[in-house]
Amino acid sequence: MSEVTYCTTLASPIGDLTLSGDGEALTGLHFSTGTKARGPDPAWRLDPRAFTHVVAQLQEYFDGARQVFDLELRPQGTEFQRSVWQALLTIPYGETRSYGDIAQQIGKPNAVRAVGTANGANPIALIIPCHRVIGADGSLTGFGGGLPTKEYLLGLEADQTGLFAASR
Repeated sequence: MSEVTYCTTLASPIGDLTLSGDGEALTGLHFSTGTKARGPDPAWRLDPRAFTHVVAQLQEYFDGARQVFDLELRPQGTEFQRSVWQALLTIPYGETRSYGDIAQQIGKPNAVRAVGTANGANPIALIIPCHRVIGADGSLTGFGGGLPTKEYLLGLEADQTGLFAASR
């Protein structure tokens, strides 16, 4: 694994996306909007070639031609955060789950708030689909990329599946 962090920026229907990685795996996908907006770190090395496969798959996603990403991911976080992010990867395209559903799935039913915090700390947003987590009442709760972005992503997926599956 390289100690250098590479990056590129991709224009998308939801604004610029900053991609970061170590040359082998994607370590970050950040929105340019919302409460957790982030651009490239000055220490990162610009290298769009390191993200050709990521960009292609994201473009297919936004075009409605891709529902599952096939990428090497290396999110950095605590063991608990990684367990939440792994659970997020099991939410099918076009479906949603509540924070309580995720807490149950990881075997920590009383950790609903901690699941919300871990969801918000997801460093590879969109690909690790934190946008598919909603409130128990079906409401669109906070999202680091902004609620309009979350609404857009859920709408994009609903348009492709023909339904909007509520939280189970």
